[in-house]
Amino acid sequence: MTAPIRVRVHASDRLSEAGVTAELKQWPEVSVVADADEADVAIVVADDVDRDAVRMLRAAQRGDGDRAVLVATRIDDRGLLEAVEAGACGVVRRSEASGQAIVAAVRTAARGDGTLPSDLLGRLLTQVGKLQRQVLAPHGLSFGGLSDREVAVLRLVADGLDTGEIAEELAYSERTIKNVIHDVTTRLHLRNRSQAVAYALREGLI
Repeated sequence: MTAPIRVRVHASDRLSEAGVTAELKQWPEVSVVADADEADVAIVVADDVDRDAVRMLRAAQRGDGDRAVLVATRIDDRGLLEAVEAGACGVVRRSEASGQAIVAAVRTAARGDGTLPSDLLGRLLTQVGKLQRQVLAPHGLSFGGLSDREVAVLRLVADGLDTGEIAEELAYSERTIKNVIHDVTTRLHLRNRSQAVAYALREGLI
């Protein structure tokens, strides 16, 4: 038998915390724990995605494996982005927050996946596209943190070209190519060219 998923409920008011806790105790798939350090998934209950909600979401992220599900009454576009940035991997509207819906989001979070209502997913994708067009693209950046020139250099490194060959291919000086590679490895805390190429491959940039 699979062990229940350990969850810790965080809320801005005791009534909300008690209500969600009582509902979850009816589901054998989950086990409500009092100690946040023991939890596999954190559930944050809030009316709005305000400063307190963001603080609770961030506090729940204590390690790479931590997961958080947000249950909120009102979620505007800005709040949705802030919740995702603060570590929420699942969002459930309070009006739709039945025990079944919350447990389903918890199961998904425990697997390392995310849950969003379809309309919120559409709004999030719109916001991400706007961020790319209005903020990153004008500075020549992508979501992977690399500029178009940096990506072009790493592609050629991955193809096995040396510094001189890359400089000739891209019509830059060898010094510029060396600076590009140095900037990438320093900024991303990588040790060498091979790690830079591995990072770009992992992020789907090349």
